[in-house]
Amino acid sequence: MTERYVLDLREVDETHLAVVGGKGAHLGALARIEGIGVPGGFCVTTDAFRRIMAQSPSIEGLLDQLSRSSPDDREAIGTLSAQIRRAVEGIAVPDDLAAEITRAVARLGERVACAVRSSATAEDLPTASFAGQQDTYLNVVGPTEILRHVSRCWASLFTERAVTYRQRNDIDHRMVDMAVVVQRMVFPHASGILFTADPVTGNRKVATVDGGFGLGEALVSGLVNPDVYKVRHGEVVERSIAAKQRAVQALPDGGGTQQVAVDAQRQHEPALTDAQVVQLVQLGRRIEEHFGRPQDIEWCLVDDGFQMVQSRPITTLFPIPETDDQGNHVYVSVGHQQMMTDPMKPLGLSVWKLTAMAPMTDAGGRLFVDATRALSSPASRSGLLDLVGRGDPLTRDALETVLDRADFVPSLPDPDPAPGGPRAGGAPSPIETDPSVVAGLIERSQESLAALRRDIGTKTGPALFDFLREAFEEHKRVLSDPLSIQAIMAGMEATWWLNDKLQEWLGERNAADTLTLSAPDNITSEMGLALLDVADAIRPHAQVVAFLQNTGDDGFLDELPKLAGGTEARDAIEAYLDRYGMRCAGEIDITRPRWRERPSALVPAILDNVRNFEPGAALRRFEQGRQEAWKKEQDVLSRLRALPDGESKADETKRMIDRVRTFIGYREYPKYGIVSRYFVYKQALLEEADRLVRAEVLADREDIFYLTFQELDDVVRSQHVDGRLVQQRKEAFRTYHALTPPRVLTSEGETFNGAYRRDDVPAGALIGLPVSGGTVEGRARVVLDMAQADLEAGDILVTAFTDPSWSPLFVGIAGLVTEVGGLMTHGAVIAREYGLPAVVGVNQATRLIRDGQRIRVHGSDGYVEILS
Repeated sequence: MTERYVLDLREVDETHLAVVGGKGAHLGALARIEGIGVPGGFCVTTDAFRRIMAQSPSIEGLLDQLSRSSPDDREAIGTLSAQIRRAVEGIAVPDDLAAEITRAVARLGERVACAVRSSATAEDLPTASFAGQQDTYLNVVGPTEILRHVSRCWASLFTERAVTYRQRNDIDHRMVDMAVVVQRMVFPHASGILFTADPVTGNRKVATVDGGFGLGEALVSGLVNPDVYKVRHGEVVERSIAAKQRAVQALPDGGGTQQVAVDAQRQHEPALTDAQVVQLVQLGRRIEEHFGRPQDIEWCLVDDGFQMVQSRPITTLFPIPETDDQGNHVYVSVGHQQMMTDPMKPLGLSVWKLTAMAPMTDAGGRLFVDATRALSSPASRSGLLDLVGRGDPLTRDALETVLDRADFVPSLPDPDPAPGGPRAGGAPSPIETDPSVVAGLIERSQESLAALRRDIGTKTGPALFDFLREAFEEHKRVLSDPLSIQAIMAGMEATWWLNDKLQEWLGERNAADTLTLSAPDNITSEMGLALLDVADAIRPHAQVVAFLQNTGDDGFLDELPKLAGGTEARDAIEAYLDRYGMRCAGEIDITRPRWRERPSALVPAILDNVRNFEPGAALRRFEQGRQEAWKKEQDVLSRLRALPDGESKADETKRMIDRVRTFIGYREYPKYGIVSRYFVYKQALLEEADRLVRAEVLADREDIFYLTFQELDDVVRSQHVDGRLVQQRKEAFRTYHALTPPRVLTSEGETFNGAYRRDDVPAGALIGLPVSGGTVEGRARVVLDMAQADLEAGDILVTAFTDPSWSPLFVGIAGLVTEVGGLMTHGAVIAREYGLPAVVGVNQATRLIRDGQRIRVHGSDGYVEILS
């Protein structure tokens, strides 16, 4: 194929990304949209760039070094990227290439001022904008100067910021090429940026226009504050006119730009009239419709007409769930309730939706529940807000903020209750305080799981998927067992009753925290204590401890019997995995590797236990908690009896203490049942994936994770997979990690995360939700991956969220701080079980608290102080 080094902008569109880069492709597409003005110009293609790079063999070695550098090693990146830039700029442009560029310049006009702009192939993409990562040069005049600045643009692929950005986004430097756009320069009266969706709130129906006098570089560089306009439904609904004291203008004879002072009488004049703002937004909507997603558009006002000089996707917006109607919707995050806000793969999303008790939707790799109907009628709204507020006040506040928006949520009458049934928002009927209820529920769950394991073993191919659909119905039947729901609610309601009444009667805050210590039947707290017993089996064997300190291989269990004491150690770990091996971080996503699949994830916690505890710690910890709970009970009852009507208060409180200790532990069991069944489903699906790999239908068994359950069923039946779809899903999943899911999201794209609205905490303290009482001071250990934990006694764990799989770490820490969580989420329940002061829902805790800082956690009052 003949290489083309120069293409006119009118010859290219989005399909030419690999040839002219993101900016060139978008500008070419813009130029094709009716009514959109784009300055004329041409692109120096990536073929030219690759030819230049091939002329300097030394660059290959520098790229090898660069690829081995950490994105946090600024010194190494700075040195290597500077060397590459110098090498690229030092390469002479071949005569034939220079001649072709010069001819293109002549078509624009030899002495016409031009903008010379970098356009990388990984730039202005739907998933990563790379805004500002490479260089642009304005007001460049003449072929010689344009050639020099083309070379500088090629070199700017390796600016320090561009290199770091690629490494942080896991993009191979060799997979990115550089084109260069050369355009006729425009000399605007005003310029700025148009966001066709509000970049702060995410609202897709509100456009934001930033504008200032002269060239847009004044805004981009932060030289001036812009005028800001917000437009909704074709009307300016908000404006802020800034004092624009400076502007950037082109030098009169070419050769760059200059800052100039704006006349005092003009500084407070708007850069655009309202009519111009509305016209600009209309053009932006046309551009948005063409590209199919909200855009970040650079515009110039020239002679009363708008010229567009760039358009890129806004990549920071959280996606909106798809719906089949045009009505307003309010979505509540499932991940914040499940303590797992990481993105999930398509198979994980679809299996959760197929096994969940409520209809769910997804966006950005996260699950949401549509709460619109529940918010529409007074009774169901009150019940939902009360239930949500008990667990996570931030989500309640976010919902109330949406409800404060007039007419966004439709108002509907309460539905008529079914004959004999509870009214909307009502709780299930109570049950007797009887430990045999919990024992029976656990036995029934185990019997259902055993039947699943027995029956699935013979199923393959389409029959497997037919069986799984039936298994999913059984899954939901177990979860929806009325007695199970009654038991869960009984424990939660008894907790709320004790906290409310004992504060009212005794001034005792969060009394249930101590009263529920070492409650029976808590599978998650038992899991943490059981890992202490594993450490007891390993601690006496020095060779085993040394081996584990240096292993990172998931096959380490097979090596243990070769060591003194290794067989005993292996048996202890295997027994633990038999009971808890279906668990893992992010376990609601069936695609996540389970401990049985990746046992090395447990090794750091085991070694921490070996180092930080004496033998027999599990039994001592449990007995200590039980004794503390009993002493608290006696203290509370004694103080109540001294009050007026004290005997009655004490008797009622005793009944509630018995009730909470009977049922609160069961709160954790249904989740254990879910993930136990999930592991059975997963093993069967992976065996089917292996058959597809052997049949050469799939390249890799884990490709099934990027298909929905129905799509995987179709692949098994047709023996054909859409490889492009799998690759697109992988790329999309990678980008979802950069998105922060909101607690509440509307169908307009607006995001809400709520606020605590408190003024009773010390200045500088980080506010959160108190979920486990007490105050503790210690060293903060910021841990984002359980497998990387390195904890000492007295440390305070600071992390984004803790689902049940984090419980083994709780036995060795002194306190807990998380970014996500609520009063009855798993981390909070286990913190109370272990007596750990805990504050959850602390916004950006893992960023605001540095690893190693001393902090003080106020678990009763809900805030964290940073001491050093």
